[in-house]
Amino acid sequence: MVNQIPLRDFFRNPEKVAFKISPDGSHISFMAPYQHRMNIFVQPVTGRGEPTRITAETDRNIAGYFWANNQTLLYFKDNGGDENFHLFTVNTDGTGNRDITPFGDVVARLVDELPENNDEVLIALNKRQPELFDVYRFNVNTGQLLMAAENPGNIAEWLTDHEGKIRVAVASDGVNHQLLYRDTEDQPFRTIMTTNFRQTLSPQLFTPDNRFVYAVSNIGRDKSALVVFDIANGKELEEIYAHPEVDVASVIYSYKQKKLLGASFITWTTEFAFFDHGRRQLQQTLEQLLQRKVYVVDKDKEEQNFIVAATGDRTYGTYYLYNTTTGNLQKLADISPWLNENDLCEMKPITYTSRDGLTIHGYLTLPKGIEPKNLPVVVNPHGGPWHRDVWGFNPEVQFLANRGFAVLQMNFRGSTGYGRAFWEASFKQWGKTMQNDITDGVHWLIDQGIADPERVAIYGGSYGGYAVLAGLTFTPHLYACGIDFVGVSNLFTFLNTIPPYWKPFLDMMYEMVGHPEKDKQHLTEASPVFHVQQIIAPLFVAQGAKDPRVNINESDQIVNALRNNGVEVQYMVKENEGHGFHNQENKFEFYEAMEQFLEEHLHPANVTEPVTG
Repeated sequence: MVNQIPLRDFFRNPEKVAFKISPDGSHISFMAPYQHRMNIFVQPVTGRGEPTRITAETDRNIAGYFWANNQTLLYFKDNGGDENFHLFTVNTDGTGNRDITPFGDVVARLVDELPENNDEVLIALNKRQPELFDVYRFNVNTGQLLMAAENPGNIAEWLTDHEGKIRVAVASDGVNHQLLYRDTEDQPFRTIMTTNFRQTLSPQLFTPDNRFVYAVSNIGRDKSALVVFDIANGKELEEIYAHPEVDVASVIYSYKQKKLLGASFITWTTEFAFFDHGRRQLQQTLEQLLQRKVYVVDKDKEEQNFIVAATGDRTYGTYYLYNTTTGNLQKLADISPWLNENDLCEMKPITYTSRDGLTIHGYLTLPKGIEPKNLPVVVNPHGGPWHRDVWGFNPEVQFLANRGFAVLQMNFRGSTGYGRAFWEASFKQWGKTMQNDITDGVHWLIDQGIADPERVAIYGGSYGGYAVLAGLTFTPHLYACGIDFVGVSNLFTFLNTIPPYWKPFLDMMYEMVGHPEKDKQHLTEASPVFHVQQIIAPLFVAQGAKDPRVNINESDQIVNALRNNGVEVQYMVKENEGHGFHNQENKFEFYEAMEQFLEEHLHPANVTEPVTG
C-alpha cells in the first residue's frame, strides 16, 4: 500500500524558498513563513549567524524580491490579489522598510535591476496614465524616484545597455510592433523595423561593447533562434543557436566575464546549450555532485558563489550554495522536507496525434500501487493559453495521483515553445480545435486502456478553467464532472473587462481570440455561458473576488445561468484573492473541497492508506 499524504502537506507554505545572494557574496536571503505569509530573511554566508527576518507582511505573501545592493533589498506585494503591485525597500537589518510606490491603482514593474550599478534600479509605473508605463530611475541610497523615460503612448518594452542607459524600445499598436533605437539617451528614438506581432524579434541584452544586441527571433523561421542583431541598422548578423524542434527560451550571460555563456530551451524539460567551456563544466560538476536536474538561480558579482536548485518531478527540491574556488557544496534547505519523494509519482512525457494530424506533447502521472487500467482520471489543461506545461514538481498533480487519480496534462495547439506555426494554429480556436486537442487526449487515454471512460474529470485554472467549461458544454458526455478555477465563461465580457494596461494589446487579442463585432457568431458559439443547457455534469467553480484578469463576473455568469437552469453548482469565492489563491488557508479550503468533490463524482479506488503519527 502507498502512504496517503495529508492534503495540507502538498499545499502548505514552503519551509524556505527563493534563495538569493548579495552582490558581494557575504549574505544569502530567502523567503519563509511568518504568520502564514511568505516574508524575507537574511543571514551571513559564513559563521553561525542566525537568519534575521527583515519583513513582516501578514496580509499577503511577498510576490518577489531582489538585492538592489549589498545593504538593500526591494520586493513586490499587491493587495488581496488585485495585481496592483507596489515596490518596497528594506535594509538587511530590517530597517528602512517603506513603500516607494504608494500610489492608488498603480502597478509597479521591474525594468532592469541594473546589475552593474549599485545605486539605481529602473522600474515602470502606470501612474501618469493607466494604460501606459513610464520608466522611473529609483536611487536606492537617497530614495529619490525620478522619471527616466516618458512613454509617448505606444511603448510596451524598454531595454538598457550595460551602462544602464535606455537605448532600445518596442512600440506596439496592438498588432504591429516597431523596434526603436537611439545611440544616446538625449537623442529621440528612431524606428528600425516594423513587424506584425506574429513575427517577433525580442532583444535580450546588449553585446559587451554596447554596439549590437542578442535577440530571440522567429523572423524568417518557424522556431525562435538566438541571434546577434545590428540594432542600429536593423540587420541580423549571426545565428548563434537554434533548436530544430523548439524555440530558444532564454540566454545565459556573465556580467563579470562580459560574455554570452549559453541559452536554454524546453523540450519535455528545460535543457541548456552552452557556448562556454567553463559554464558547461560547472553544470556537469553540479549534476554529478547532486544527481538531479540542476539550475543556477543566482550568483554573486564575482561569480564565485552560486545558489543552486536541485529539483525533480517528485520533489520541490533542495537549495545549495556552491563555491567555485573551494569546490565546497553547502546544503541550504529542503523546500518541503515533510514530503518523501518515494511516496510520490513519476511525471512521464507522452505524445499523441490530434484528429487533424498535429503532434501534441504532454505529461501523464499515474498513481502508485495500482495497475494502470481503467483508472479515474483528472484532465488538467494549463492556463494562458499561450503558455505551456513543463516537467517538474507540481503539487496539484502529485496530490491527485496520491489520491488514486491518473493526471493528464497536454500542451494543446497555441502552447508556447513549439514554434510559430503551432502557436498560430490556436488563433480564434477557443472551444474549437484547441478544445479538440484536449478531447483527443482523453480518447487517447481511453484507447490505451488507462482511463475508465465513466470516470474522467476535467480541472483547470484561467484558460484551463475556460477549457473545463468548454469541455462540459461541447462534449457533455465525456466528463463525469468539472472544476473551473478563475475561468472565462463569456468571451465578450472577458474582452471588455481586461485591465487598462492590457488595452494597448486589445487588437492583438481580437486577432488571437476574436472580435466582438466582426466575429460575433464565433465568440457566441465558443462562449459556454450561452450554451449552459448542454451542461449535464456536476460543476465546482472557484473565484478570487479581486481578479483583474478574469473578472468575477465570468464565474458569476456561469453559476447563475446554471442555477437558473435548475443545475446546482458548488461555488467558492474568496474576497482576499485574485487570479488564483495564494493565501495558505484559502488553498487548504479549496483543495479540501476539490478532494470531496472528486471523491463524490469519480469514486477513486482506495489504493492508499493515511499516514499516521
